[in-house]
Amino acid sequence: MNITGNILKMQAVHVSPVLYSLPIGETTLALNPLIGQQIVLRFEGEINCINCQRKTSKSFQQGYCYPCMQQLARCDLCILKPELCHYHKGTCREPEWGQVNCMIEHVIYLANSSGLKVGITRHTQIPTRWIDQGAVAAIPVARVGSRYDSGRIELALKEYFNDKTNWRDMLKNKIVEIDLVDERARLLPVLQEITRDYQDGVIVEEAVHRFDYPVLNYPVKIKSLSFDKSPRIEGTLLGIKGQYLLFDTGVINIRKHGGYKIHLEY
Repeated sequence: MNITGNILKMQAVHVSPVLYSLPIGETTLALNPLIGQQIVLRFEGEINCINCQRKTSKSFQQGYCYPCMQQLARCDLCILKPELCHYHKGTCREPEWGQVNCMIEHVIYLANSSGLKVGITRHTQIPTRWIDQGAVAAIPVARVGSRYDSGRIELALKEYFNDKTNWRDMLKNKIVEIDLVDERARLLPVLQEITRDYQDGVIVEEAVHRFDYPVLNYPVKIKSLSFDKSPRIEGTLLGIKGQYLLFDTGVINIRKHGGYKIHLEY
């Protein structure tokens, strides 16, 4: 089968294993049935901004053209560092977007993707955020009313927990079993102290979310593939984890290539 079109980040459904699909042009292609098959991905030499669709010679921040990257609030530094959110100062690039996406309930969580880490996400992004990170388990520890507050709490917790995912270990499935309920209990005194200044802050005791990914074999060594380096990527699809396709020839981050026009054969 042959499909051509611009791609977006993979969509995922939380079942066991996670069900993945790839938006490509006007089609949403189910990917799980393709695991074990030979696949060819060919970059057609065209990139379109995932916001305004204009052609761009280079993609910024996972799919945007340069003007959109400069103008959109979702491309601001505070998306990567939520403690820098400046909506409350009246300087948000897109106040309406900020109201809908930043001034809403956010969740502070612990997750195990390549080891124990702390993170934050909009409540509407659960469990998508954890799947995109390739987490095998995650647990909410607190909820607050804005991105800014969640970012400040996360910043304080970085003294006790890592906030980064080692993507290579995640793709190798090099993960140590962690009891997230015990880790949350260990964190509780610290969390009570940190959230004392947040009127809308709520410490929560919720269940652990667990994730199983559709992977036949995990790679022993990681070879990163990119359309920017090679317009043709092919191999046997061995699995999918996070936003990565795992081939016997290497791994490719699909989200990084949002807006790329590709031709897919299988």
